[in-house]
Amino acid sequence: MLQKLIIITGSPCVGKTTVAEELFESFHNCAHFDGDWVWRVNPFSIQDPRLRNGNKAMSFVLSNYLNSDFDYVFFTSIVVLTDPIRQNILNDITAKNYTTFGFTLKCSEETLTARHKNRGDRTEIMFNWLHTKPHPSDHIIITDNKTPAQIAEEIKKVIL
Repeated sequence: MLQKLIIITGSPCVGKTTVAEELFESFHNCAHFDGDWVWRVNPFSIQDPRLRNGNKAMSFVLSNYLNSDFDYVFFTSIVVLTDPIRQNILNDITAKNYTTFGFTLKCSEETLTARHKNRGDRTEIMFNWLHTKPHPSDHIIITDNKTPAQIAEEIKKVIL
């Protein structure tokens, strides 16, 4: 079987990590890497040139997982919504013979606000990420009124 790198992206609080954890629990021989922790800096600005080092760290970890023969590698991050950053990360992966699937999770502003509140997040809600145009090759999944298990099932239908 060809290894699969599954990219899950979207706005903060849209459900990326929760859905990836659901997928992680339902597959054997898999890994999950939350790339947002690599870019967790204060103050945050996507234009900060120091974050390019974060891209290298993401590529390194993904390479390690893929070179370790995991069948499925789930990669969650906000920043791979944009093509230049995604391509920068993917281009530096040293592994060969794997296929990539991309998913952008979307929801309404009302749903995002409710999830943000339920999470107890005290940071400002950033609707700009919610309205960022999805990566052109991504499968779009609307998460309103869906459980993480339901969203995971939608992803499984594409990757299996």
